Amino acid sequence: MIATGVHLSPLTPVAFLERTAAVFGHRTGVVDGERRLTWAQVAERSRCLAVALQQAGIEHGERVAFLAPNSSELLEAHFGVPAAGAVLVAVNSRLTDDEVAYILRHSGTRLLVVDAALEALGRAAARAAGVARILVCDADAPGEARTGGDSYAAFLAGAGPGPPEDRLTGEDDVISVNYTSGTTGRPKGVMYTHRGAYLNALAEAHHAQLDARSVYLWTLPMFHCNGWCFPWAVTAAAGRHVCLRRMDPAAVWHLLDAEDVTHLCGAPTVLVMLAADAAAHPLERPVSVTTAAAPPPPTVIARMEALGFRVNHVYGLTETYGPITICDWDPGWDDRDPAERARLRSRQGVAMVTADRVRVVDDGLRDVPADGETMGEVVMRGNNVMKGYLDDAPATAAAFRGGWFHSGDLGVVHPDGYIELRDRAKDIIITGGENVSSIEVERVLLRHPDVADAAVVAQPDPKWGERPRAYVALTEGAELSADALIAFARHHLPHFKAPDAVEFGALPRTSTGKVRKNLLRERARHGGNSGLLSV
Repeated sequence: MIATGVHLSPLTPVAFLERTAAVFGHRTGVVDGERRLTWAQVAERSRCLAVALQQAGIEHGERVAFLAPNSSELLEAHFGVPAAGAVLVAVNSRLTDDEVAYILRHSGTRLLVVDAALEALGRAAARAAGVARILVCDADAPGEARTGGDSYAAFLAGAGPGPPEDRLTGEDDVISVNYTSGTTGRPKGVMYTHRGAYLNALAEAHHAQLDARSVYLWTLPMFHCNGWCFPWAVTAAAGRHVCLRRMDPAAVWHLLDAEDVTHLCGAPTVLVMLAADAAAHPLERPVSVTTAAAPPPPTVIARMEALGFRVNHVYGLTETYGPITICDWDPGWDDRDPAERARLRSRQGVAMVTADRVRVVDDGLRDVPADGETMGEVVMRGNNVMKGYLDDAPATAAAFRGGWFHSGDLGVVHPDGYIELRDRAKDIIITGGENVSSIEVERVLLRHPDVADAAVVAQPDPKWGERPRAYVALTEGAELSADALIAFARHHLPHFKAPDAVEFGALPRTSTGKVRKNLLRERARHGGNSGLLSV
């Protein structure tokens, strides 16, 4: 690490584990199934990983990929890989072998660590990408060595004594590369820095109110934006990580009680799943749930709060380390009725404590009026914005035009300064010259008691140009006709905003919970006859 003087040291989240292990080394830091690790053990395993990577010839800035579910190995990688001076690439475990191979090839991965349950996928992708070195974690008996030279446990066991060589050249070094969803093309590699990860993790810890009593349940994939930086945030607070290898609502409800969980994160679809599960019950103690990925409907927030969850609504993108704004709660809102509180909490809010002000601007980068009506694009800059796209200077320049990161999200600013998303720029429906927010229509549909999930896109129309078309998933056992739902929408919306057509079925979503509206738009373009709801 470059010496910067007595008054200054480069910021890196690796320091969080060093402190927590020194102060709380005896306390349980990670729960992964039957396996429990103290913070001292987590620190030692991370040290071994860093040393072993350097012994294996991994140089400063080279990429090390992990293809794994939420596990203790992926968690320790968030510390061991950067401690080696390398760059972590946490790969989406729900991709195809071709998609994984693209990420390995594009990132220039030198070494791949794969969970045993994903070994076939990992090996196929590694062969296609030309990755020579693969290590396998035994999912059935974590920490036990496999036979042969591909054992992750044996790799750690071969690490020499002492700390790894300090190869960090400064806090602007890249700590990880996270790949976007790639719903409209090949995914882009988003570069995070040590400084940005450190500051975003502190913001998450502050706004989620994490401390050494916190127990964090991993319902959010760690491969998504490095788990919104919560691997580092929970560790900084010396809380306890409870790993969950796949999202199972019944398992979540069990762990909420069995592990005394205090915090979790997830997209609104996760909240819908939890509220609808047969195991749902009022909580004995409040659980803080941080939600993002899509604007949560007020009805979903109200349902969760009725069960005893405290909903913490944040907003961000892969390019902003995950969350960059929060609907910071004003104590003056405490006495509002539940429906009004839910409406207020559904807004995207204001910049997090370590972020610069988030703006909503017109085409000339001028701030739109704070009237809650005038739409503009949400733009950001500062510590919690990516360094850029890996090996893609044109895309980086386009995203950073005018000195701001352009999110592509459209929103308004309310008189109190809080922003509220109205749509993605590409999702606005223009009908008869009028702009219709798909989010506004979706929220109305979700107010119907028989509707569990909804998405609205533009369908070509010979008279109006475009008209709203709705795709709807019903609650279990419900029976609802398209005509009845359209009539409901027209009762609560101007008729030009209400959908003309409704199609029922499960919605296609990305692994992080976002509706794949590109598929729905394509289906609507063909008049709803492409069978894409089964994707």
